[in-house]
Amino acid sequence: MAAITHILNEINYEMVRMLAEGGMGVVYEAHQLGAGQFRKTVAVKLIREEYSAIPEFQKNFIGEARLVADLIHTNIVQTYHLGQIHGQYFMVMEFVGGQNLEQFLEKHRSSQKLVPVDLAAFIVSRVARGLTYAHQKRDRQGNHLNIVHRDIGPKNILMGYEGDVKLTDFGIAKALNLMYNEEGKVIAGKDEYLSPEQASYAVTDARADLFPLGIVLTEILLGKNIFRDLDRSQSRRNILSMPIPHFQTLRPDIDPRLEAIIQKALKRDRDLRYQSAAEMLHDLEVYLYSDGYGPTNEKLGLYMRTLFNVRDPQPIVALSALPRPPEP
Repeated sequence: MAAITHILNEINYEMVRMLAEGGMGVVYEAHQLGAGQFRKTVAVKLIREEYSAIPEFQKNFIGEARLVADLIHTNIVQTYHLGQIHGQYFMVMEFVGGQNLEQFLEKHRSSQKLVPVDLAAFIVSRVARGLTYAHQKRDRQGNHLNIVHRDIGPKNILMGYEGDVKLTDFGIAKALNLMYNEEGKVIAGKDEYLSPEQASYAVTDARADLFPLGIVLTEILLGKNIFRDLDRSQSRRNILSMPIPHFQTLRPDIDPRLEAIIQKALKRDRDLRYQSAAEMLHDLEVYLYSDGYGPTNEKLGLYMRTLFNVRDPQPIVALSALPRPPEP
């Protein structure tokens, strides 16, 4: 901690606290300092010291930073800078004051409450909006990047107290000229949030992000992930073969229009699934707004502040832990 603090202080970042840590890295809250008493709260992501000298980890970290540098969208956490000092790479990122979706869901579980149906659909629609942008992104030469996030899940969805919803952590994403690992040999992602393609070691495309987004939607609605098992391999088998329920029987206020969206997102055959995040976004927004006024950032923000008893939004961040190296 002292060494990291010293490094950040050298480059005008004032250490505040550790936010999250994972198998490969650590995220800190910091204040970026500048002239005229300039101070900006940011998140600083670093490779763990024991991995910082390993070329493979450096390459992955640099690859992630280069990928997300031009992903500038209201529903994606922005990356401002990639730096290096004394051999230590660090990434400066947008700081989101709020909670991640996992914490949001845990708060509901602890109080035995269900998330309102319209807010559940709204949260997922904002993630679909961010994915639409990422999936369609081209590089500066006009080449389609073919981005696949591959790690859609509650930890990687941040929710601000002002009601903004942002997708984060492209650490195991694949894209043109960027592959975290070789598909076909290693599974990238968390076992209970995989697409069938990921669970079966197949090569993925953007449609692989939509199945886990469907899982996230059902988890928000039901308060649990129906595919999760204590046995990781059983979670994968559930994703591949467990019968998909009719969700209205599990929660009666899920109406037929939303049921149809869920069922389409959870098609195991990707040719029958939503063919793009834009298509899923369209259906969610038609569901939310075709009858008139629907949920907004402001409504979600008020709900968040009430749920977590926050009077004035403070810079309390909830970035996800960094991904662990995938296991075979």
